[in-house]
Amino acid sequence: MNVPDDLLYSTDHEWIRRVEGGVQIGITDYAQDALGDVVYVQVPTVGAAISAGDSFSEVESTKSVSDIYAPVSGTVTSVNEALAADPASVNSDPYGAGWLCVIELPADADLGQLLDAAAYRALTEG
Repeated sequence: MNVPDDLLYSTDHEWIRRVEGGVQIGITDYAQDALGDVVYVQVPTVGAAISAGDSFSEVESTKSVSDIYAPVSGTVTSVNEALAADPASVNSDPYGAGWLCVIELPADADLGQLLDAAAYRALTEG
C-alpha cells in the first residue's frame, strides 16, 4: 500500500496536501483498493462551504457507493473536472490525477487532528 510521507491523512481514509490557496484532497490508496473499480465520482460544488466530518463527495464503484467525508472545514475553490471523463484515475493514481478538490482553509484552521504517514500506516495495518 502506498502512503506518501509528505501528506496528512484522516481516519476516514482521505489524504490532504498543502497547496497554494489551501489543501488538495483525495482518497487514499487503501480506500481506492477497498472500493474496487471506480466508475463515477461526484465532486463538490466550487464555492461550497464544507465542515470537517460531513459528507462532501461520493464515489461509486463496481462494489458500492461510498460517501467521502471532509477531513477539514473550508470553502471549495476548485474541483478535478477530469474525473467526469476518467473516474478510474482515482484507482490508478490516487495521489496524483485522482485528486478530488482544493479547499481554502479558514485562518484559524487546525490540522492537528490529522494523521502523519506513520500514524496512518499504523491505522491501516493494525
